[in-house]
Amino acid sequence: MASTSDPDKPTVSNVEENRARLCDEFAAISGTDSAVAQCYLAENDWQMERALNSFFEADMEKIFEEDFPESPESSPKTKRQKVEEKPPAECIDLTGDSPASARKPSEEDENKLSLISWNVDGLDTDNLAERARGLCSFLVLYTPDVVFLQELIPPYIQYLRKRAVSYLIIEGGEEGYFTGMMLKKSRVKLIESEMVSYPTTRMMRNLLVAQATFKGQRLCLMTSHLESCKGHAEERMKQLRVVMQRMREAPDDVTVLFGGDTNLRDAEVAKVGLPSMVCDVWERLGKQEHCRYTWDTKANSNKTVPYICRCRFDRVYFRPASKDGVPRQVPDHMALIGLEKLDCGRYISDHWGIYCSFSTE
Repeated sequence: MASTSDPDKPTVSNVEENRARLCDEFAAISGTDSAVAQCYLAENDWQMERALNSFFEADMEKIFEEDFPESPESSPKTKRQKVEEKPPAECIDLTGDSPASARKPSEEDENKLSLISWNVDGLDTDNLAERARGLCSFLVLYTPDVVFLQELIPPYIQYLRKRAVSYLIIEGGEEGYFTGMMLKKSRVKLIESEMVSYPTTRMMRNLLVAQATFKGQRLCLMTSHLESCKGHAEERMKQLRVVMQRMREAPDDVTVLFGGDTNLRDAEVAKVGLPSMVCDVWERLGKQEHCRYTWDTKANSNKTVPYICRCRFDRVYFRPASKDGVPRQVPDHMALIGLEKLDCGRYISDHWGIYCSFSTE
């Protein structure tokens, strides 16, 4: 008797294997467990992006209610803009110049470009409002010209819009979790921004790119959160190639800076290779040991994991302008920040932040 089975139809074992893999990926992205993952995925027809959006939107606004209670006339239907020039009403700027920091900087410091890159772990909602205030305190302390942020969620962005009004904020997405940039309005002027898709990402990742000027010098600023987990090395390397192509093809009168949570292992970088003009800032500054590990479960207790993992996931890549007559920036300092616990007993993030500065040759 001839078989009537359809060879293209997935078997029960294949379906189960695929759903188990989706649960593992959902749990890794959201910081939950497989039971929560299965619940959200099943409710959303096993569509990963729909399930993640549903998870992130579930009462997330309550996280910051203590700082920003809803007023009766406020409208929850207003769609947020990706770039917002005018700060919202009733703001308290935690990042404006204090009397102590308002003193005139030296000419050398005035001409330096400074940067912070930080995965703020907005997916971990425990003590998130206090941790966001902690981030703002570092913006006051270091007054960076450029800030690259990863793992933002909508309430976190709303908080920053009301507490960091001296910065222009550019979002790398609107739903779920995403990246963002903050540009010091008094020193960095935005020309335009764009989001570059990663066609085969399974984790809603993209590349956020901004063209800007700093003291008349052209900048190309980029941030991304590359694909997570050891098993996604091939996709992560594909994404790194997109970044490096952008850095290599930028005009020669432009200084290019990329910073973000790359999840990269050194062997992956070696396999992809860096363009000749591009450097890893940590390596350029001498591979200082105290700046090596940006995700360190030995020192950072925000994640309770049964193992010790010390990785240099967060990286800054730099390509100077090379055109004759254009000022040439060089990296001159790097430090890890966020190493102290807050009053709540937790750190700002499970990642340390990176602070870098660049001077003109």
